[in-house]
Amino acid sequence: MHSLGYLWLIPVLPLFGAIFNGLFAYRAPRRLIAFVGCGTVFVSFLLAVAATISLARLPHEERVISDLFYTWFVSGPLSIEFRFHLDPLSAVMALVVTGVGFLIHLYSTEYMRDDEGFGKYFAYINLFLFSMCVLILSDNLVGLFLGWEGVGLCSYLLIGFWYQDPEKADAGKKAFIVNRIGDAGFIFGMSLLFAAFGTTSIPALAHAPFAASPALVTIACLALFVGATGKSAQIPLYVWLPDAMAGPTPVSALIHAATMVTAGVYMIARLSFLYHVAPTAMGVVAAIGALTALWAALIAFTQNDIKKVLAYSTVSQLGYMFVAVGVGAYTAGIFHLMTHAFFKACLFLGSGAVIHYLHGEQDIRKMGALKNMPGMKPVFYSWIAATLAISGLPFVTSGFFSKDEILWSALAGERGSVIIYAMGAVTAIFTAIYMWRLTVLTFFGESRVDHHVAAHPHKPGWAIKFVLSTLGVLSIVGGWIGIPKFLGGAVGIPNVLEHWLEPVFHAAPFAFAESWGGEHGLHALEMKAFVVGLLIPLVGIGIGVFLWTKKRDALARLAGGGATGAVYRASLGKFYVDEIYAATVVKPIKNGSESLLWKVVDVKITDGFVNALARVGKAIGEGVRAIQTGDIHVYAFSIFAGLAVLVLWLLV
Repeated sequence: MHSLGYLWLIPVLPLFGAIFNGLFAYRAPRRLIAFVGCGTVFVSFLLAVAATISLARLPHEERVISDLFYTWFVSGPLSIEFRFHLDPLSAVMALVVTGVGFLIHLYSTEYMRDDEGFGKYFAYINLFLFSMCVLILSDNLVGLFLGWEGVGLCSYLLIGFWYQDPEKADAGKKAFIVNRIGDAGFIFGMSLLFAAFGTTSIPALAHAPFAASPALVTIACLALFVGATGKSAQIPLYVWLPDAMAGPTPVSALIHAATMVTAGVYMIARLSFLYHVAPTAMGVVAAIGALTALWAALIAFTQNDIKKVLAYSTVSQLGYMFVAVGVGAYTAGIFHLMTHAFFKACLFLGSGAVIHYLHGEQDIRKMGALKNMPGMKPVFYSWIAATLAISGLPFVTSGFFSKDEILWSALAGERGSVIIYAMGAVTAIFTAIYMWRLTVLTFFGESRVDHHVAAHPHKPGWAIKFVLSTLGVLSIVGGWIGIPKFLGGAVGIPNVLEHWLEPVFHAAPFAFAESWGGEHGLHALEMKAFVVGLLIPLVGIGIGVFLWTKKRDALARLAGGGATGAVYRASLGKFYVDEIYAATVVKPIKNGSESLLWKVVDVKITDGFVNALARVGKAIGEGVRAIQTGDIHVYAFSIFAGLAVLVLWLLV
């Protein structure tokens, strides 16, 4: 096994930034805080690049670098080491997390410039990057879980960053509590694996005898997936993510694009050898992913808050990634995770630029024609690039290649199905439609911006323009490293990503279903699927642009009447899932806590017992106080009386 000796610096540098900015948040100059906050993450990115280059120089099957930092603790058979592990999968994640994370840090220096919590903000996001790096670089489940919990804590701190606003504080608490539910599943699954195989080391688990206990492996995989549904916002634990936009917009970009929400997908890909022998669990992962993708897309259709549309879009795109790992196409899942980080970060940061430009306005009904506003050209062009990518414009955008790979795997994979494929295809059309609704209402048509706001806009500075331009370019070209073989071969471009990740997923190889008629039948099917894949984004973009530029009056009539109006209102109300949770879970727990735990257990039993002890002590004290008069004559008389009683007792 190879060692570099500096892998530990990749997570530790952001931790140093978090400590420095935390200690000097209100004393150091803002330029120094920004320099430390951005600089530590940028150096981590450079180290990740250097480590990846070193990894690439190793023979294909030996691409693993492992550095022992120190042994955390030893208890019986459990030995936990802080060992950082870099293989092709964690290298991709490290580059995405630190690279996109640095761009978001740089963007934040301008976006948060006037916020009084500037230093605290950089301390939190540096801590977030540290936790995510620990998560992806740990070589054991305990270390992974430590990072897993770290990003959960940081999301609570950052979503509720403006905690003076009760709504934002509640959003932070909601994210924290919902994630704890999922984390219980993760802990159970991890404990089950340790009890069965005596280790939490991921490389050691990869060689465990899973075939001897298939039921246990299935239960462990399902329990771990419960954790993933919380962290990566899948049904039924997705409800925290749309509210996570309550934090500063760069935080939304960080959570939604590059870090926390990808943890569940990464965890399943990392444990692909485990899921590969648990087909039932994989089926559940794929089904939940497809259902979440479609469900969230239906809600995104009608939202009017620019960030809320993007938030539900994130939930939907995460569903795509789970479909990929659920059908065994782990490379496709990681590929979409990477391209999504580019275009979703670009969209969220673009929405931040729009909101900043309009003095905090987030309602797209009060926007329009922003492409013509002074200083908005870089925002507009980068937004268009990212929107084309998420819509999957054929041949040139990153989203086309990654999404098409997932749809193809869902259809032709040994563990795919026509139903999963159909749900994914419909979701892809819906995605293009609602994203172009958002784009048209924000940037095109007539301006609905308040004229006082339009007269004094906050124009984006160089940092925002640079970051958006970079992410816009990556949204287009970022997918070219994963061009399908049959397509890339025609123009001489290899599928670099698939070859790169091959050593990681060789234990869980993707297989095509035999029912498609062998190689000839599979090739014919691939051509048909490719044509459908070309039509899906074109149809979706066409419908979206046509409806919201030419038929807005007709859409308004549909939204206002009969059955279509009811569907519209249900979608606008997010299908009342939050209300159902409030009525069936939150309210009963709250009422039970108030009427039983507080008024009975706390007040009557606990307080009653403590108060009874206090009353007994008080009574004893008052009784003793009667003889503690401070009068020397009384004390002398008491001693004399006591001696008399003692003598009398001895004589008798």
